[in-house]
Parts: sequence; structure tokens; C-alpha cells
Amino acid sequence: MGINMKNKSRNDRVFRLATVLLSLFFLIVTLYPLLYVLSASFSDPVAVTKGELWLLPKGLTLAGYEAIFDYKPIWTGYRNTIFYSVFGTVISLALTLPCAYALSRRDLKGRGALSMLFLFTMFFSGGMIPTYLAMKQFGLLNTVWAVLIPGAVGVSNVIIARTYFATSVPWEIQEAAIVDGCSNTRLFLAIVLPLSMPMVAVLTLYAFVYQWNQFFNALIYLSDSRLYPLQLYLRNILLMDQMNAMLEGDSEAMQALLERIQLKESMKYGIVVVSSFPVLVIYPFLQKYFAKGVMMGAIKG
Repeated sequence: MGINMKNKSRNDRVFRLATVLLSLFFLIVTLYPLLYVLSASFSDPVAVTKGELWLLPKGLTLAGYEAIFDYKPIWTGYRNTIFYSVFGTVISLALTLPCAYALSRRDLKGRGALSMLFLFTMFFSGGMIPTYLAMKQFGLLNTVWAVLIPGAVGVSNVIIARTYFATSVPWEIQEAAIVDGCSNTRLFLAIVLPLSMPMVAVLTLYAFVYQWNQFFNALIYLSDSRLYPLQLYLRNILLMDQMNAMLEGDSEAMQALLERIQLKESMKYGIVVVSSFPVLVIYPFLQKYFAKGVMMGAIKG
């Protein structure tokens, strides 16, 4: 008996040690790229180009950030992205939550068929050309609605909300409220939503991050650069090599092509930091609700 307990205790220690080592490995693998990008954005472009940077900044400089912030379209993109993210999130929640609540109601006739119609759109779509023609027919090209409307409702978000409403909000409470004369609208706003705030926080995070990162709709439907989101400006900078326009006012950088290439490397990492910073700031405030909402959905199916 004592030998078995001793072996079990040794096995537990080995298991805990292996778990700690594996967790540290994944932590390093996940954290190192983030630290490297942050350090590279503050490092000497020459050191970054030569591959001399490993972790900590080398040759501390703000040249990359100065060039980024001197580029006025960056601020236009920031303004547009904040607008798209905030209003896109509001529109997404305003459409997704009532739809999911309706599908979660047991007394809704044909809710199974309606749910199948939603699921069908996850596997089949009209395609990019028919969608573009539809947007053109509706007169949405080169408007902010071309960015806000196509991604306003995500079927996966509807399913998450519907499942949460159906499993985490007791049906007895809803029946009691209806018996007391509560309308469906008041029931949804005064009872169901307050009991579903963890899930609402999850959908808010999903919608905000989607709107912040998305650029494809703007790439397809917008030709007016004044409406471009930040991600589309960053795409043009990184992939289409529009660095010359950003460096026109920098006489030293224009003296040699090599200096421009080196500065471009520093700016590339700075752009990643600038575009990711707002999401990284917002996420910790929603992390508690995010974890709680995901776990509740996982436990209750």
C-alpha cells in the first residue's frame, strides 16, 4: 500500500513537472514573437536588417514611429477604423441578439427550419461576384455601409447567443414574466439580456476584433481612399511598397535606397504595434467575461 502511494506521488510530481515545462514552452513560443516585434519597432533599423536583434531593443530609436506618425493617411485610417469598429459592433449586437433570442424561444414555430437556413449560409454563399453586384445594385459601393453591412451578422455568433439564451436563462423565469404580463420586448431587454452579460461581452469582443482587423470588404467595395480603414492602409504600405510617399519629407532617408530599406524594416514592426495596440488595451477589460462566457457555453452545450 505504501509503495503504491509512493509511486502515485512520484507520478503526480512527474506529471506536474511535465505540465509546467509544457506550459512554459507554449508561453515562450507565444510571447517571444510579441516581444520581438515590440523590440524591433524601437531598435536601430540596421541591427534589425542584419538580424542582430534577438529579444531586447538594440540601438534604441524612434525613427520608425516618427515616420509612421508623420504619414497623415495613418490617422485617417485610424479614424475610419474606430468608426467602423464601434458602429459595426453596435450594429452587429443590435441584429444578432434579437435574432438569437427569437430562435431560442420554445414557442417559436418553425425555429428548427429557420436555424437550418442560417446554418446553410455557413456552407454555401452566392460568391464574391454576385455579392459585389448586389452591393452595386443597392448603391452601397464607396459608402461606409459597404464595410458595416456585409459582416453585420455572423451565423456563428447567432448560434453562440441562441445556445446561451436557451441553456443559461431558465425558461421558467421567462414563462413567469409572460404570465405577469411582460411583453417579449421587455422580457428580452429587462430579464434575458441582464442575465446574459458574459455572453454579450464575448460577442462584443468578437465583433470589435473582426471589424478592427477586416480589410477585405473595404478592398473590394471602396475606391475612395478617404474611407479606407487602417488595415487597408497598412496592407498597402507593407505589400505594395508605398514607402516613398511616406518618406518624401525626410531628406536623410531619401539620400540612399539602403537607408529607406532599413527604415522600412523598423516601420514594418512599428505598424504592427500601432495597429494591435488598441485591441491589446481593450482585451484585459473583457477577459473575465470572455472566459466565463466561453466556459458556460462549453459546459451547457
